Amino acid sequence: MSNGPEISLYLRTFSNDPNQDWTATLETARAMDAAGVDRVVVSDHIAFGENLAAYADPAVGGTEGGRQPTGPDGNWMEPLIFLTAVAATTTRIRLATGVLLAALRRPAVLAKQLATMDALSGGRVDLGVGIGWQREEYEAAGLPFERRGRLLDHTLAVCQTLWTQQRASYSSPDLSFDGIHQMPKPVQPGGIPIWVSGTVNAAVARRLSRFGSHWIPWGPAISDLKGAVAAMKRAIADVGGDPSDLKVQGTSALVKGSDGSIDVRASVASVPQILADGATDIRFGGSLPTDPARAAELLSELVPAFRAAAH
Repeated sequence: MSNGPEISLYLRTFSNDPNQDWTATLETARAMDAAGVDRVVVSDHIAFGENLAAYADPAVGGTEGGRQPTGPDGNWMEPLIFLTAVAATTTRIRLATGVLLAALRRPAVLAKQLATMDALSGGRVDLGVGIGWQREEYEAAGLPFERRGRLLDHTLAVCQTLWTQQRASYSSPDLSFDGIHQMPKPVQPGGIPIWVSGTVNAAVARRLSRFGSHWIPWGPAISDLKGAVAAMKRAIADVGGDPSDLKVQGTSALVKGSDGSIDVRASVASVPQILADGATDIRFGGSLPTDPARAAELLSELVPAFRAAAH
């Protein structure tokens, strides 16, 4: 793991191609590990309804101008199972969800799954969470979409309780237990780091101050990162939290050159500014070459170029 800002790469674990070669996707994750990428990030959808336009509706948690990357019948890998496969064939890269719709899982089962993955990977798991934008996923899970923020907080509270207490007790209107033992605990001290996705608002600030000061900006916070980081730090202080150790994921993209291949120099050109604006880590979106050998070649240039730009 690097000492300075970290490079994360988004790996597409979804496809409109019914014959998608998932073996090649796993090979690409191994190439990331070998090249020294700090973190691989995958996304999450359990199911789809047919109103995909909601992806672009900020009122329900979407992002304006955004577009859902597949149709309702796109193939989406379950992220925890996929990352477990990555863990089994890599040695150092961190395994991250960006983001997991954690509220759709039963909290005690999710806590067990993540602790198991952390133990098997030697403490490499990062849990990125968000509330999502799609009502139909909550309906399919038998959960109220209107309560998705509260459901997420409840899920995270149960996970942290089970990760940190030998003899766990928890009490809320949704769930109470006492004298519960769940082993193994995560390898990482204090449990698995939680990265909270969201815009600048009081609910996200409370979530950050309660569950871990790692923030994945969303929506307008991405385009004005400098202003958003300052605003989020104020919001965390306003809810009684400590914003001094806030970690922030900046967002950049793999830039394609005129020949269609990825231009490494152009891709890392924005890194100094993103870090100056308040990011502590940078996640690159976009598509790596589908051929794992070509992806490996690109990554062997991208990682050193990022390190040089970040220092």
